[in-house]
Amino acid sequence: MKCRVCDGTDLEPVLDLGDQPWCNNFLTEAQVGTEPLYPLNLMYCNSCRTSQLDYTVDKQIMFGDHTYLSGITKSLSDHFKGIAEDVDNRFGDGFTKKSILDIGSNDGTQLKHYQTLGWDVLGVESSKTTAAIANDSDVPTLNRFFNLECINDINKQFSVINAAGVFFHLEELHSVTDAIRVGLEDTGVFVVQFLYMKNIMENNAFDQIYHEHLLYYSLETIQKLLKIHGLEMFDAFLSPIHGGQMIGFVGHPGKRDKSTRLVDLEKAEAASKCNDKYSYFEFANRVAQIKERDVAYLTKCREAGKRIFGMGAPVKGNTLLNYFGIGPETIEFLIEKNELRRGLYSPGMHIPILIEKELEVLPDVYYGLAWNFKTEILRNNQHLIEQGVEFYFPIEPR
Repeated sequence: MKCRVCDGTDLEPVLDLGDQPWCNNFLTEAQVGTEPLYPLNLMYCNSCRTSQLDYTVDKQIMFGDHTYLSGITKSLSDHFKGIAEDVDNRFGDGFTKKSILDIGSNDGTQLKHYQTLGWDVLGVESSKTTAAIANDSDVPTLNRFFNLECINDINKQFSVINAAGVFFHLEELHSVTDAIRVGLEDTGVFVVQFLYMKNIMENNAFDQIYHEHLLYYSLETIQKLLKIHGLEMFDAFLSPIHGGQMIGFVGHPGKRDKSTRLVDLEKAEAASKCNDKYSYFEFANRVAQIKERDVAYLTKCREAGKRIFGMGAPVKGNTLLNYFGIGPETIEFLIEKNELRRGLYSPGMHIPILIEKELEVLPDVYYGLAWNFKTEILRNNQHLIEQGVEFYFPIEPR
C-alpha cells in the first residue's frame, strides 16, 4: 500500500485487531449475521511516521447514512459551545462578515452554537438522516461529501472552516485538504479537531482505532500533511473530550504567528517518543494485556451470576467487543439514549440494544463502553451507584 499522507511505500503493521465489521453498522434482527468483515490493521509509515489503516471501507458504506448523533451527549455539546465561543472571541472581530463551514456537520450541534453568536453557517454532511435532522432544526446543511468539487460548487470562501472528528476519516484526504485551502478566506481559520495519537497510546485507548478512522495524527504528522497542501498550523491545545482530542488552528502560511503553547506541545510530543515505531509495539503489548484482564473480569462476573449490561453502544465499544470476542452470552444488552438505535443489534457480536429510559430491569454491572463520557455517566447515575450497581470502565483516561 501507499501511505495516505506522503505516498511512501515503506509501511509495516504495528497492531492487528483482527477482521471486524464496520462497527457503526447496527443491525436489524433480519440482518444479524449477514454483515461483512474487514481487516483492522494499524500500519506505520517509516517515511513520514503517520499511523493509518491499510484497508478502506468505502465512504458510501460508512458515511452515506448512519445513526450517530452528536447532540445526544451534553458533554460534547458543551465542548462544541466552548469551541464556538473561543473562536468568536479570538477571531470574530477580524472578519467583515462572520461565516463558518462545518465539514461532517452531523445534526448541526456545532453550528447551532455559532448561530447563537450571530455567524452565518453552512454544514456539509454525507449522512442523509443526520443532514435531514439538521435542516429540520434550521441549520442549513448540504447532504453530500466534502471535497474539491464540493467547495467549487459552493463557490464561496469562509471565515472559519471546522472539522470536528472527521479529518481522520477521509478517503479523499488530499482533495479535502485542497478544498479547505480553496474555501478559506485570506485570514481565515481552519479549526481541526482530531483524536491525538499520543493520548490514544497513553490511555491505551485502542478501541478508538476502527474503520471510520483511517488516520491517527500527531502534531508532527498532521503538520506534514498541511504543509503539502499549503496550510500552516499556528496554534493548538489539548481538550479532554473523547479522552484527549487535539484542537488545532490552521491558516494560510505566514498570516499568524506560531503560539507558545503549540511549540510547548510539540516539544512534549517529541520528548514522549510517541512517533517512534517501537512505541507502537509497546502499545500493542499493553492492548493484549487489557484484553486478557477484561475478559477474565467479565467471565468472573458471569460465573458469579451477575448480570452485565453495556453502557452505551459507541462505535469504539463495538471495536472493543469484537476484539475481545464478547457477545450476549456475557453482556446481555447495550443501553443507549439514541432513539435511532432502538431494537437494533451490535455489529459482529449481535448484542441487542435497549433505550435507557425504557429499561425495566437493572444490571449488577454496567460495563462502560462510552468511557470518554465517564464523568457525565457517573454523575447521571449516582442513584444507581447508591443502589449497588457497579460501573466498570475498560479504558481509564489519564
